[in-house]
Amino acid sequence: MARTIESPYLPGPGPWLRGNLHTHTTASDGNLSPQATVDAYAAMGYDFLMISDHDRVTPLDALDPKGMTLIHGNEITANGPHMLHVNATGRVEPFRDRQAVIDSVNAMGGMAIMNHPNWESHFNHCDQRTLAMLNGYTGIEIYNGVTLRAEGSPLATDRWDMLLIQGRRVWGFADDDNHDDVDRGVCWNVVQSASRSLEAILEVLRMGRFYASTGVVIDEIRVEGSRIRVFSQNAQAFHVHYDYGCTAARVNGSELDFEVPDSARWRYVRIECFGPGASQAWTQPFFLRG
Repeated sequence: MARTIESPYLPGPGPWLRGNLHTHTTASDGNLSPQATVDAYAAMGYDFLMISDHDRVTPLDALDPKGMTLIHGNEITANGPHMLHVNATGRVEPFRDRQAVIDSVNAMGGMAIMNHPNWESHFNHCDQRTLAMLNGYTGIEIYNGVTLRAEGSPLATDRWDMLLIQGRRVWGFADDDNHDDVDRGVCWNVVQSASRSLEAILEVLRMGRFYASTGVVIDEIRVEGSRIRVFSQNAQAFHVHYDYGCTAARVNGSELDFEVPDSARWRYVRIECFGPGASQAWTQPFFLRG
């Protein structure tokens, strides 16, 4: 059987839209009002923004979106590990049974994202057994901005790799978790969508047609046979990871051209891009067949 690489990305450069899905306002514990929060993200050139106050859906219809696509959201917080309800058309009860929460989110046409798994002093806000047991969530935050100044680690690619090796189709998200001025613009998700409509952005997020970033810009992602190519305007190096997070290659430069070996029996490949300072970007996994 010939080796095939499943790519979530469309061939060709972009178009790309940048947004944040984890944002708090004075409706819960953020420092700015909903409108001031929208204004702040619009001033940074964002294309879409989700307001996700704790255990409530903050109304957005009366706000001036300042050219952005606004998404109703909710950070389900009480009674267990935190998760985002993306496209929250109503409030979901924060049941202690998190599977019941995810089922409710999906029944309402939303998406569930597991938040900051390596947050807190024990680096274990959501333990791996729980992540492995739960079903139906769209992804996890592989980078959580506010954890830069809180206990634990903002990075959770280790948790991601443990899910991917089990064959789980979960996408990696990077979100500010904005509470204060210092939290805004720390990290973001860049979706490959020609449309700014809410429906188009949500569909692209479901399909994994986006990358996560703290500053590295990806211009194009191509799959050509057994080769994966990534083009960036400011990357300085790439790491190619496969099963369990093992490293297959480290390549310097702003372009990556990696060929999956015929002999490899890997389940997936994902790419980490490194840029100036501590900036990074993460592609979604490419699942291998054959």
